[in-house]
Amino acid sequence: MATSPTENRGTWNSKFGFILAAAGSAVGLGNIWRFPTEAASNGGAAFLIIYIICVALIGLPVMIAELSIGRSTQKNPVGAFRALSNNKFFPLVGFWGVLCGVMILSFYTIIAGWTFSHVFVEIFTFMGMDGAAGLLADFGNGYINAIFAILFMGLTILIIRGGVSEGIERATKLMMPLLVLILVIMTSYVIFQPGATEGLEVYLKPDFSMITGELVLAALGQAFFSLSLGMGALITYGSYLSKKENIVEAASFVTLADVGIAFLAGLLIMPTIFLAQAQGVEIYDGSGNFLAGPALIFQILPELFAQMGGFLGLTLGVSFFFLLSLAALTSTISLLEVPTSYIIDEHGIRRKKAALYVGLSVLVISIIISFNTGLIDVVDYVFSVIGLPLGGLLICIFIGYFWKTKSAVDEMKHGFKDIRDSWFTSLWSIFIKFVCPIIIIIILAQSLFG
Repeated sequence: MATSPTENRGTWNSKFGFILAAAGSAVGLGNIWRFPTEAASNGGAAFLIIYIICVALIGLPVMIAELSIGRSTQKNPVGAFRALSNNKFFPLVGFWGVLCGVMILSFYTIIAGWTFSHVFVEIFTFMGMDGAAGLLADFGNGYINAIFAILFMGLTILIIRGGVSEGIERATKLMMPLLVLILVIMTSYVIFQPGATEGLEVYLKPDFSMITGELVLAALGQAFFSLSLGMGALITYGSYLSKKENIVEAASFVTLADVGIAFLAGLLIMPTIFLAQAQGVEIYDGSGNFLAGPALIFQILPELFAQMGGFLGLTLGVSFFFLLSLAALTSTISLLEVPTSYIIDEHGIRRKKAALYVGLSVLVISIIISFNTGLIDVVDYVFSVIGLPLGGLLICIFIGYFWKTKSAVDEMKHGFKDIRDSWFTSLWSIFIKFVCPIIIIIILAQSLFG
């Protein structure tokens, strides 16, 4: 196996930089276009409470597990499993995580391109260039899809080529505070507009009568997917983490940042949806459910911005889609870093070349999907809905029964020297060996048979 020098891999300059980068990996489009409507459709604050519990029960323990594997070996997911076990199966688990990251990135880049293209859609609409705006807003146009996917992938490659500290960390230190700032500014404006109060009430008022097994499963799924678990991103990011850092503390901060931004996104999205309704925009589908996902982002909200018109509509529209682009970019960075780290470690290729080779390879798949966007649902189901929980389950099994939780806790002692004297050790071990696997199996069963 070819290896590369440590400096070729890089390290985080600070714990703050790592937290922002890892939070950026977790914070994506799902936090903004899926989480708010999930909450509003499932009992408002009741869903929020269940979601936070689920994050604590499954998200945080698995995140700590992945970071421990990464920092212990200072390798990519494949190399990490190979270094910790002689069992030939588990490096395949690492490779599955790398493959999931590649395939998710292949369609995520297209969706990210849609968010970026809509920045220009808002500008062209303001300028009265409806033909140009309509062309960019046509998701059935493979050429437009491919062009913006290329632009987005190019920017992602550029950041990854810069390295861990000078590329990923520097970019996320700029983008994450900017993302939060835009969220706060837009939310501060929207919540005082007509109709916004109803949106806030739907989002924040708990309806505990809606707490059912189905709601809990929805919260479990959202908690797992929102934290980028099971695809090797956190193993990779953990491999750049200094031994002096407290993994438990760092993972807790990342989790809080992800939950906080998702909650803040809800304070923006739900009032905006009802503001749109007050402007005469239809916000429900034929079954009486909220229009969510792409329909919400690329139909309802652009219509609202167009009806508002003038400089205000332009400012809100451009700001909103720039916000989405930032959220998407923080995720594409981590998705590309996983296979890039694999190529650097396992094949001894320098970072700049590795990032370029991997990025261009993924882009070929993205261009194919650009001309047949129906493939997005298929790839998403196989590698995200099924692939990520499967990866998370196998990571729990590996730590619980092969590498052993004792070895993981020994790694956590670096930066948390009294960990064995704390309540955390026994509780975390129980969750990784029993609770998390059972919950993840339930999520998988629901995805496969529900």
